[in-house]
Amino acid sequence: MKPKLLFVSITDQANGAENILLQAASASNAGLLFLKKADSGGLSIPDDLQAEYVSTGSVLSGFSGLIKSLSPYRTDHIVFSTHPYLNAYLGFLKRIGYLKSKLIVRECSSVLTRYSGIKKWSYKVAYWFGYPGVNLVVCQTGSMRDTFVEHLPYIDEHKVIIQKNPIDIEQNLIKAKAALPPADAKAEFICAAGRLIPEKGFDILIMAFDEIKAARPNLKLFILGEGPEQGALENLISELKLKDRVILKGWVANPMPYFKQAKACVVSSIKEGFPNVLLQMMILNPVVISTNCAGGIDEIPGIYLAEADNVNSLTTAINTALNTKKHNKDLIMQYVEDRTPEVFIKSILNALV
Repeated sequence: MKPKLLFVSITDQANGAENILLQAASASNAGLLFLKKADSGGLSIPDDLQAEYVSTGSVLSGFSGLIKSLSPYRTDHIVFSTHPYLNAYLGFLKRIGYLKSKLIVRECSSVLTRYSGIKKWSYKVAYWFGYPGVNLVVCQTGSMRDTFVEHLPYIDEHKVIIQKNPIDIEQNLIKAKAALPPADAKAEFICAAGRLIPEKGFDILIMAFDEIKAARPNLKLFILGEGPEQGALENLISELKLKDRVILKGWVANPMPYFKQAKACVVSSIKEGFPNVLLQMMILNPVVISTNCAGGIDEIPGIYLAEADNVNSLTTAINTALNTKKHNKDLIMQYVEDRTPEVFIKSILNALV
């Protein structure tokens, strides 16, 4: 009998973790439950998928209302969630007996090494309260699993598995056919995308671009995304006199045409679980540069690797990529072809049994 699945997330903001859940929900024709609706930049949820929202207000009110919203799914379901605080909350509901359905949680990042101080402490408390109730923990890479097991020895390591992030190749290729705005279509640019937060290393990327700008006077840098670091990045762009060369495009509903038409795509992150945008870029562009910001990136064939948080290394990698005449697209596609959403959810459910 086909299992009854429910995918739960904090918001429907179109970030990496939420896109993973949407792909898995679409592949299994399952429902989605969000604590609240994103104020802007929400997921494009297909009409044939059921999406519910616990609250129209704050995330906090979403947490408080989640118990009631979970009532139809308390038994005979498999609940799949992401984000540590939400995972821990659902795990606690399992521990006290309210949620009797099986619970799968996905680690979106190695938060215990990514953060420090009070924030790290709060995650440790959340893990301790909730994760013993979880049936299965999904890590994106081997190094993420090793870190998880090391920091949380009270969790049965047999419940912690590795499952590579999925990517829907066909859908990304279809989206990439859309036209760019006329001004952008005529531009010569390299492209990056993600939330404007320190962990994404966009300041490092802007400084690296400053190093290559003189040799490529027509080249621009487009950064797609929005976030709290926008002001700081704008100040950096102004200080380096790059206002006409580095463009913060804001949130873009469909970044795929940008990835496809760029002279190169860049992931500049300092620390990641695994950057999902990297897979999208690899499908659409043969010239991809990435920092070694997550486990397994140094094993990806065909991309240009740079050290994380290192301006000189990223500058060198970008220059090498742009100067190389022939790129190995076949190797890149071989790497992503076994990452379909169907394989992703089937492998996880098999591990749960």
